Amino acid sequence: MSMKPYSEASLRALIEPFDNPVLAVVDGRVSAANDAYLELLGLPRERVEGRPVMDFVQPEERSRLSERYRLLESGVPLDRSTQIYQVPSANGVTREVALYASHLRLEGGGKALLLNLLPLSDKPPELSMAERLVETSAGLVSAHSEEAVRRVALKGLEAAGFRGRLFRWDGVRLNALDGGTYPEDVHLGLEALSDGRPVFGGAEKSSPTHVYLPVGGPQVEVLRVEGPWVAPRHGSVLTLFAKVVEAALADARVQADGTRSRWEVGAVAEMARFVARPIPPTPEDFLSRVSELLLAESAALHLSKGTSGPLELSAHVGLVEAVGPEGDVARLGGVMGAAVPDALDGNLSSEAQALLLGEASRGALGSGAAVRLARGGEVRGVLQVLRAPGRPFDARDVRLLGTLSELLMTLLEQRRLRSESARQLTETRLLLDLARTTSGVLETSSILDVASDFLVHLLDVSNCYIMLYDESSKVLRGAAASAAHRDFFRTVIVSLGGDTVAARAARERRPVAIEDVEAAGEGFNAQLVQRFGEKALLALPLTSREELIGVVLVDDTRRARPFGPELVELAEATCGQLALSIANARLYESLWASYAELAATRAEMVKRERLAALGELSAIVAHEVRNPLGVIFNAVASLRRLLEPAGDAAMLLDILGEESDRLNRMVGDLLDYTRPRDPVLQHEDLSRVLQDSLEAARVQGGGTDRPVHIDSEVEPGLPPVPMDRRLIRQALVNVAVNAIQSMPQGGRVQVRARREAHAGREQLRIDVADQGPGIPAELLHRVFEPFFTTKAQGTGLGLAVVKRILEEHRGEIAVDSIPGRGTTFTFRLPLSQPPSFP
Repeated sequence: MSMKPYSEASLRALIEPFDNPVLAVVDGRVSAANDAYLELLGLPRERVEGRPVMDFVQPEERSRLSERYRLLESGVPLDRSTQIYQVPSANGVTREVALYASHLRLEGGGKALLLNLLPLSDKPPELSMAERLVETSAGLVSAHSEEAVRRVALKGLEAAGFRGRLFRWDGVRLNALDGGTYPEDVHLGLEALSDGRPVFGGAEKSSPTHVYLPVGGPQVEVLRVEGPWVAPRHGSVLTLFAKVVEAALADARVQADGTRSRWEVGAVAEMARFVARPIPPTPEDFLSRVSELLLAESAALHLSKGTSGPLELSAHVGLVEAVGPEGDVARLGGVMGAAVPDALDGNLSSEAQALLLGEASRGALGSGAAVRLARGGEVRGVLQVLRAPGRPFDARDVRLLGTLSELLMTLLEQRRLRSESARQLTETRLLLDLARTTSGVLETSSILDVASDFLVHLLDVSNCYIMLYDESSKVLRGAAASAAHRDFFRTVIVSLGGDTVAARAARERRPVAIEDVEAAGEGFNAQLVQRFGEKALLALPLTSREELIGVVLVDDTRRARPFGPELVELAEATCGQLALSIANARLYESLWASYAELAATRAEMVKRERLAALGELSAIVAHEVRNPLGVIFNAVASLRRLLEPAGDAAMLLDILGEESDRLNRMVGDLLDYTRPRDPVLQHEDLSRVLQDSLEAARVQGGGTDRPVHIDSEVEPGLPPVPMDRRLIRQALVNVAVNAIQSMPQGGRVQVRARREAHAGREQLRIDVADQGPGIPAELLHRVFEPFFTTKAQGTGLGLAVVKRILEEHRGEIAVDSIPGRGTTFTFRLPLSQPPSFP
């Protein structure tokens, strides 16, 4: 150790003159360094002085040298032989130096270590190149991805003085991984791949300028090395380096595949849990998850509605955002989804498809992958995912997409089964409601109206029509329809011998369908199809115990559609329930009609017995009364002739004559009411009957003594009416007389006659309306009772006789009255009775 103490300035002055690198180290840091040392490091003084000296040695030697420095500081005797170590420079070049160390004293009692470095002569370039490649090979071990391996290999070649490029064989040509231009002699790379050996290039030079080295593996690659030291004698070293790169790539692939496989297993497990939720997710939710897993911008699902039908876009995510508000989603989705992939394990997008994706998405998408969806060997659809340009899918993505497609098929099947269960539950409830409703209704018309509306909802059709079979005329008559055409359809009649779907279903006792009316061209009623705008038809027979009841016809006005076996089976079950309800209702109606007929017969018998008794009594009374009346009439007439009375005597004789005449009329009315008679029906001109009756009523009712106007109106074209002229005249006279007498101050009597559909048949209706005071509501129901009257001089038999006359004509009479506004009597006579002869 030098005994002279040094200051910082003297220490710097000591080392500056040296031509070789020299530095002073105090407390483990560089206190001073000469220019030669700074040049060796390739660093400025401010980045060297003051930093730990160990920062400027190779990392692998730091631990050993740190320990050696500690021992030197402590004065422990060490091996004094020359030490050789490597100094790294800023440009990446490492120089070997010989180290000589000595101790110095510092002012203030400190110590310094003076390090004198003697650079050794440069190694041969081949050795340096080999060392660089060996170092690079060692660095490849820590690279965990293919990209990292390629990056380290190319950087190591650059450090060894070479320029490297990688090319990959895609089965057609070599593609530059760096995207640069292709060398003119790229065919030498194919030769290197084919022969599995280095192939040198550079025919225009005296020595080789570059070499193609084959790099094997699943993705066959070629390494092109260019540099001043490329020579056949280095071929073995470069080939060994290529093998090391190949091994590193293979190891990186294995690691990546393992990581990818673990990730795929986790992803599939997560998707399986997602699909297995109690409430299955929607296809859109599933596609969103698939897009996230595969880092895709969009996903789409195409499904076939039938076993051989075309694929249609069923669900999608991200397509709307890609095409914009005015874009065509179907066009974008159909680039890869409109056709089933050729390969069983799926397809990647071709260059042509990539161009179409870019055009349809305004450049947002440029690569895709698609797999087929199959169940039981039948293709059901296509699942596809799409990415932005420059991010292509690979075989691993297609494999994962294929696995996810199986989960998607499971999801679709779950949703189908759930939907089917919900549909069956709904149908069962609807059938139960129909059975409950129809079992509680015993009128056929009500059952048919309920059933037609019910079938529209149950079968998802536009309209439902029900026709009942008329066995007597061999036709189907419209009986009911859904709400839109209910009134019109009751007028429809279909011949059983026709070629319509309804007639064929009735004759053949089986369902008959026309799935596309326009394509069929025949087999239906063209007028009804045009009126209702029908696109598809289905007819089903209504039968009970092999007996034809009618036909149910449903249609679809929205589109042509197939009527599948499930729908037809459901419709047949519903029609069976409906036929049973109709049969039960008809049985009830028949039973009720029998009871009503029995009650009517019994009432008629009682009535006839009463009338017979009353008639017998009336005949006796009339005989016993009219004999004294004849004597009284004669006596009154004789007294008038003999006495020529005047004053009170004349008045008393007038009263006696009037009361005798009233008593005689009463006896006549009683005989009219009780006398049994059968009307003799002849086709009469109603206008003449009305005119005759109204003139007689004007005279009898006193219409000539007060301002009473009688107006009559008969519907033009009214045919002759079957009636007993004498009896109908009597009935009209009785009602018209009452109308005239109800208006003591005068008024208007209006008589109108017209045809009317009533109780299912065509009838003649005659209304006789007055402007009298009306009949109180509490008395209205009694006006047709015998002997009931509100007149001081009435017998109470006039309206009773009218009612009996109309009943004998198989007609009816009704009354409607509003107090203060008048009364209207309505006659109804059938227009189709067969005439009778006296």
